[in-house]
Amino acid sequence: MFEKEVCLVTEMEDGEMREVEIKNHKVLLIKNNGEFSAIGHLCSHYGSPLVKGVLSHGRVRCSRHGACFNIKTGDIEEFPCVDGLQSFKVEVQDGKVILFISSKVLELNKRTQDMVTRSPGNKGAILLIGGGPASLICAETLRQEGYKGRVILATKEMHLPYDRPKLSKNLNSQVENILLRKPEFYSTYGIEVLTNKEATSVNTKNRKVRFKDGTTQQYDNLLIATGSVPRMLDCPGADLKNVCLLRTPEDANKIDELATGKGVIIVGSSFIGMEVAAYLAEKAKSVSVIGTSEVPYQNVLGMEIGKAIMKMFEQEAIKFYMLDHVTELRGEDGLLKEVVLASGKVLPTDICVVGIGVTPATSFLRGSPIKTDSKGTVVVDQFMQTSVAKVFAAGDITSFPLPLQNNQRVNIGHWQLAHMQGHVAALNMQKKNTGINTVPFFWTHFFGKSFRYAGYGTGYEEVIFQGNIGELKFVAFYIKEDKVVAVASLNYDPVVAQVAEVLASGKTISKTEAQAGDRPWLKNI
Repeated sequence: MFEKEVCLVTEMEDGEMREVEIKNHKVLLIKNNGEFSAIGHLCSHYGSPLVKGVLSHGRVRCSRHGACFNIKTGDIEEFPCVDGLQSFKVEVQDGKVILFISSKVLELNKRTQDMVTRSPGNKGAILLIGGGPASLICAETLRQEGYKGRVILATKEMHLPYDRPKLSKNLNSQVENILLRKPEFYSTYGIEVLTNKEATSVNTKNRKVRFKDGTTQQYDNLLIATGSVPRMLDCPGADLKNVCLLRTPEDANKIDELATGKGVIIVGSSFIGMEVAAYLAEKAKSVSVIGTSEVPYQNVLGMEIGKAIMKMFEQEAIKFYMLDHVTELRGEDGLLKEVVLASGKVLPTDICVVGIGVTPATSFLRGSPIKTDSKGTVVVDQFMQTSVAKVFAAGDITSFPLPLQNNQRVNIGHWQLAHMQGHVAALNMQKKNTGINTVPFFWTHFFGKSFRYAGYGTGYEEVIFQGNIGELKFVAFYIKEDKVVAVASLNYDPVVAQVAEVLASGKTISKTEAQAGDRPWLKNI
């Protein structure tokens, strides 16, 4: 342990964050309400500098992906991330700010939050179905809350939980490089992971889940977090060998291999389809996108942003066939050769990637008393509990009440939300009586440009822009009933994180405030 004077008290303004360098490492120093604190300087998610983030209500929010950390403890307060940050002792002596630091801790930046492991004498069992972040964060939260019974994570995939959003942005990702936790983590904390384990039914009366391999597992509490299944085209030729869906690392690697140097058609102008198109722009011989709307992202982001993004892609030689859809896939010897559109166009191709949305992976719940809606999503309350006691659900499959929208029931397939819902489910399994209270946060990037979105904009009535859409540097405020319900930006950080913090605090931004160039709503942070 050593100590280091980093600045004078008078050198920092209240509400200021700065990076200070100590032995070739950086620490984030924060002055908030007259008190100093210090934590790791990089977000534990993807390593973004937190000094560029937003300081609010005793936490700092990463401007890139929305993760939040307590400024005194470094603990996670909002996702997506699995690790907290290191925290450092700070004292003020004779007007000087002194840090007390261990050299070993200084090098680490992030830390695994304190957890217990399994006690052999504890006969309890909590079963988590699904191998995504909802199940992983649920497992970790249970151990952080002191649960010492069995924690069993069962996934139909062959891999440990991994960072799925990376697949569409980098199709040649190797699974060992995108694991959310290394294998030894699970053994250290007594988390049992069962791969190639697909649930086929749930008996809620006997608290037992049956799997495809014929085995069963008893539970005291159950989390259903089985995620989504990609939709396949419903037309002749959909079963041809070079027609691909993207769900797993194997899918991504296959697309990368088949598309390199070849002609590619992507069906769907959603986030997945567009991310794949951006990745393949330099690798494929040609890339074409087929979409049913007039511009990409039209339903979510609106016409103006869709046009600007479409133009950006066209400048990278990507062709678009919009207001159209596939009616037939023609092949020879089992291989796709042509894509036929409703407009009559016939497009030759070497590979077709289908990204037309997903359906909830909940068919195994049929016949159980667990309530699902007409779309197959599992209905949960604010505690992530289903219609059956001791059965919880989290992630893409849920229909849940969103406080941001007066507890309107919504289904949102965001990576960040899956983390938070798994966390909330675990707290309520441990009788913590904690409702979900989060601001949905989404991101993507293409051609070196970063896009952010926060809030819930469905049904918006108007969009107010600041910046320049044509120059791809703007922020868009989505207005409903004269208040901001969502915000999107391209190369305009940290505005989306700032708005997310205002909304997270329960405050609102009026239409008039959104129109003001000096951003008066910042006072609410």
